[in-house]
Amino acid sequence: MSATHIEILATCLFCVAILHTFSASFFEHLSYKYPNHAGLWHLAGEVETVFGFWALVLIIGIAAIHGNHGPAIEYLEGRNYTEPLFVFAIMVVSASKPIFMLASNVVKHISTGLSALTKLNRQASSYFITLSLVPLLGSFITEPAAMTLAALLLKKEVFSISKDTKLLYLTIGALFVNISVGGALTNFAAPPILMVASTWGWSTGFVFQTFGLKTIGTVLVNTVLVTLFCHKRLPTIETPNSKESMIPFSVSCVHLMFLIGIVVFAHHPVVFMGLLLFFMGYTHAYPKHQDPLLLKEALLVAFFLAGLVVLGGLQQWWLQPLLEKLNSILVFFGAIGLTAITDNAALTYLGSLVEGTSAEFKYALVAGAITGGGLTVIANAPNPAGLSILREHFPESSVSAFYLFLAAIPWTIIAMIAFQLF
Repeated sequence: MSATHIEILATCLFCVAILHTFSASFFEHLSYKYPNHAGLWHLAGEVETVFGFWALVLIIGIAAIHGNHGPAIEYLEGRNYTEPLFVFAIMVVSASKPIFMLASNVVKHISTGLSALTKLNRQASSYFITLSLVPLLGSFITEPAAMTLAALLLKKEVFSISKDTKLLYLTIGALFVNISVGGALTNFAAPPILMVASTWGWSTGFVFQTFGLKTIGTVLVNTVLVTLFCHKRLPTIETPNSKESMIPFSVSCVHLMFLIGIVVFAHHPVVFMGLLLFFMGYTHAYPKHQDPLLLKEALLVAFFLAGLVVLGGLQQWWLQPLLEKLNSILVFFGAIGLTAITDNAALTYLGSLVEGTSAEFKYALVAGAITGGGLTVIANAPNPAGLSILREHFPESSVSAFYLFLAAIPWTIIAMIAFQLF
């Protein structure tokens, strides 16, 4: 596998960025230990800034190797930033108060019905619905939107109340895995499927027939198990103030129209970013039923993904030859492992460039990519969105990459069984 000096530099920096991601909690700890330089250590511990920082180092390196900035700028302009921009737009809209309250009320009513049919209490039934229905809904409103809604619901009813670290890690692990798997009912909602759908001619019907029942089964089994493990640890949910929950139906409809518009035009950043600007103008003009928009968190997530795009764009030299040498079974397990250290959408995209692949290879690659999408923050594009919303409730406002990996393993194993044996 021959590589240029720039590709080797990019791979080295990519490895450093991954190690930095796993060390983020260490830097956060230093910010508490050495308060005089807390700002610097806190910046180094921000997971969302890691890939952006090392991408900057790469661009400086490219300019230094060539002796001028032209090739570096040319490389930057040649990358596709649609996904980071889309995640930014969908996070801002789906986290708005009317959309959140609408989702919260739907979950409340369904969980009330579930409580009446089962022996689950209000807390457990709401927890179950949030971790099952919302991820599956991601197949239609896209995974980033589902992640944002689920994270906000869990933040309100679990993370902002409980200090039980074990509960928090088991929940976020199950959330990340269920979101990664839950988008596999259609051909446009899950990034790793979206990247290959056009090239391989995968329609929504084909995706549902191939992954549908396994997806639903995985999400439900994962949620049943995590609910059984955690139901006694769940905090008591207070009855919300009905006056605070009153959002005019017309306002909710306007927000839903913006959300649907951004989803429909997900491949056209000029359109969905324009819709986002109109949406921001609407919320500014009618602030009565609005909360501050989730701009900071959404920008950090977009920055993270853009850095991943820049660094990941020069990893093809070793990833593609590696995929070409694997049979379908090794592709499945290899994709799970590789997804943990690189974005699963980038992985499936590189796999789609391999010519003459069999149907078994294609299935194994995509199934492995969505199965491993919850193991790390960088494994699946929506994960940084969930992390940015929930991170402040973990000890020292930092999510340990190692504990997250351990917390995601049980639910990942369930997905492995479903996609490999059934």
